Amino acid sequence: MSYQGSQGFNSFGIGLKPTPMVKRLLIANVVVFAVQLVLPTAFMHDWFAFQPQRIVFRPWGPFTYMFLHGGIMHLVGNMIFLFFLGPPIEARWGEREFLKFYIICGLGGVALSVVFMPASIIGASAAVYGVMLAFAMNWPNAPIYVLGIFPVLAKYLVAFMGVFALLGAQGSATGGAGGVAHFAHLGGLLAAWIYMKADWRTKAPLEGFKKAQKKRRLAIVPGEESSADEQGSRRARRKVPEESALYDQVDAVLDKISAEGMSALTTEELALLDEVSRKHRSN
Repeated sequence: MSYQGSQGFNSFGIGLKPTPMVKRLLIANVVVFAVQLVLPTAFMHDWFAFQPQRIVFRPWGPFTYMFLHGGIMHLVGNMIFLFFLGPPIEARWGEREFLKFYIICGLGGVALSVVFMPASIIGASAAVYGVMLAFAMNWPNAPIYVLGIFPVLAKYLVAFMGVFALLGAQGSATGGAGGVAHFAHLGGLLAAWIYMKADWRTKAPLEGFKKAQKKRRLAIVPGEESSADEQGSRRARRKVPEESALYDQVDAVLDKISAEGMSALTTEELALLDEVSRKHRSN
């Protein structure tokens, strides 16, 4: 699977280098799978799979289950999607935000499994399904080449996989699980959808930029009171034209975030926020 450029994101190919957090997650999954090949399967599943009936004695299970896999194809399938679809999300949100989102989606898989089919589960699929949905919500018309040959728009591919997971979950409920944790897949999708719609990820960055902007204004204009209105603040900042122009641009970007969310920002607007953030940290 690969994908090519479309409006709103860079073009990547087979030679895509993973972003830092995606790279760490890939390595962690591969290393754990190597350990699975060495140690007895029963031991690994007993201690690190998610087991609802043993949650009191294995409280780490909801987190460690994401790094276990039932076989090489299970691992490869999840890692391919993470490798290709994870980096654009991490590049837009940052390492920590991406990791938080990944874990929340994995926990969403646990939650839905417990509610509808409390059985032992393993695999990164819930987290990866969440990453897939986040990609499709950010770049719905990005063509994803399945097997490197068949182009499918991201929104249609994720919709198909969601329907497949839903049908599989219905089969699981009637006794036809087939060893696939379909409810975990649905839980990952649901957690991702709620996370994206609630736009939780924008609150902290937005507040951080507002605070940074306020501090910079006070530094630019000695004696300026925090209660001064926006027009007075902008007039005062004209004393330093370059700084004033930069933060007028930031004002516009922050207004856009408030109205449309982080996902609406262009590459140039994201770069502007990164530049201001770096300047603030260095000072």
